Amino acid sequence: MVRSVRDMDIAGKRVFIRCDFNVPLDDFLNITDDRRIKSAIPTIKYCLDQNCKVILGSHLGRPGGHVESRLSLAPIAKRLSRLLIPTVQLSKDVVGSDTQEKAKNLKSGEVLLIENLRFEKGETKNSEDFAKKLADLADFYVNDAFGVCHRAHASVEAITKFFDEDHSAAGFLLQKEINFSKQLLKNPSRPFTAVVGGSKVSGKLQALKNLLPRVDKLLIGGGMAFTFLKAQGIEIGNSLVEEDLIDEAISVMAKAKELGVKFYLPVDVVAAESCSQDSTMKFVTSQEIPRGWMGLDIGPATTRLFREALNDAQTILWNGPMGVFEIQKFSRGSTQISHTIAEAHATTVVGGGDTADVVARSGDADDMAFISTGGGASLELIEGKELPGVKPLYNKDEE
Repeated sequence: MVRSVRDMDIAGKRVFIRCDFNVPLDDFLNITDDRRIKSAIPTIKYCLDQNCKVILGSHLGRPGGHVESRLSLAPIAKRLSRLLIPTVQLSKDVVGSDTQEKAKNLKSGEVLLIENLRFEKGETKNSEDFAKKLADLADFYVNDAFGVCHRAHASVEAITKFFDEDHSAAGFLLQKEINFSKQLLKNPSRPFTAVVGGSKVSGKLQALKNLLPRVDKLLIGGGMAFTFLKAQGIEIGNSLVEEDLIDEAISVMAKAKELGVKFYLPVDVVAAESCSQDSTMKFVTSQEIPRGWMGLDIGPATTRLFREALNDAQTILWNGPMGVFEIQKFSRGSTQISHTIAEAHATTVVGGGDTADVVARSGDADDMAFISTGGGASLELIEGKELPGVKPLYNKDEE
């Protein structure tokens, strides 16, 4: 178990909370989905209830170590001020004079949000110098940013070197994510069915290998399915394929057979000449994708097949969309699978990132048992990896 913020004596102290406020913004810099902000509120409120001086840090986008005005955390500060009773101050820099001055003058029960951490090159380089400047702002460190725990960044990993076990811990969201993911893989209700999609096999190969001994059924959709279809000798036209992973795909399918895991691939697809809203599309079986065309979503027969396969599941893990859901005409498969999983009488777990976006767009978020806030981080937990941001938060005798 990771150490909890509840285990620390933080009353009246200065607390730095690493949050994940990397939320989507529209062209007018309005927040289009504030789930990640709302997920951090319980930890922030707990610290405020302890009369703490709260300093929040997060990144937004990938500014590459320089200031980019459209990636300022100003919209986040505005939304936080609505969700919390105190007005949230926003500093004009990250670890410069304005941040230091505001942090120094912070009173108990007040909240300071420092500017986008990735405006500083030291953040993504895991710089100890930059981490030390962040650490000097507070007496205690709390990590509540599960979405970045797989990154060895300064505010996630290097900063923990400046706080001992009595002064560093996980927030409630991070605890919940870690405990839920580990419990899910250790002792799921059966049948346990995993639905894995997304564009590439390469990003999920290790996760697939780690899931095989644990699941009863494995359903593959999205672009990654075509590498498996090609491995079976099927002509896939111009569909996305990773030629160098065909042997690995064969190996995964052989292992599934050996373990008695039922392995499902799309039997039909939505094919088009190009990946655009204007392109001509048609439904074809997986064996009949025309030369020069590409599969961009699962077809209606596959949706029915997957629905039947999910029918008896007691635990469902979903990571990765079934097609190019960002384009409306190729989003139907992902939306229908989202509805099917939401309606299932099962513990339903959604693995962050694009999958969470599909669920939100489909209006199914409230019907899922658990939606992870981190796509890459949840995937690495499934792979059995120790996350750089989590490892320092275990007591030494538990590592």
